[in-house]
Amino acid sequence: MAKPDRRIQKTQEALKNAVIGLMGEKDFDNITIQDIADRANLNRGTIYLHYQDKYDLLDKLIESHINEIAEMDKWACDEDWMDAFIPYFEYFKQNHLFFSTMLTSKGAGPSYFRTRLLAHCIAGFQCEIDRESGKNNNLKDDVILQYAGTAYVGVIEWWIINGMPYPPEVMAKQVGALLERSL
Repeated sequence: MAKPDRRIQKTQEALKNAVIGLMGEKDFDNITIQDIADRANLNRGTIYLHYQDKYDLLDKLIESHINEIAEMDKWACDEDWMDAFIPYFEYFKQNHLFFSTMLTSKGAGPSYFRTRLLAHCIAGFQCEIDRESGKNNNLKDDVILQYAGTAYVGVIEWWIINGMPYPPEVMAKQVGALLERSL
């Protein structure tokens, strides 16, 4: 596999940082390519070398974070509920600017991100529904999954918006205990 060009990586990182910074100031729908180029200190043409438009840039940014989370999913299922969530909350904390921007900004982009994150969580919880103990008898899978996914995303949103009042370990234990009860 070819080693990625560091100049390309640096340019793409500058563009991603620019769009996130701008989203902290105004709605994504009101951000122009020129705004992004100016913030990244690049020419408009450079953006089009890497992305089709601002929506493609945002989509790639969202996709990269969803993929990072998906990588954690691969081994998290082997952990108990509380330990499994620690790396996720650490990741949310390390990427606070992205998550706070995406969960608090208005417009199509952030709405799309929240929808993607929720769908990812619901898909991840599908194999976690406890049918053996009887606690979920008479409950529909789609209702359980919607409830658990929405609760999880809502707690992440609350935690980030409120300045992460508890460390990732505390959040992981709290969320893990609550989801273990629900699923």
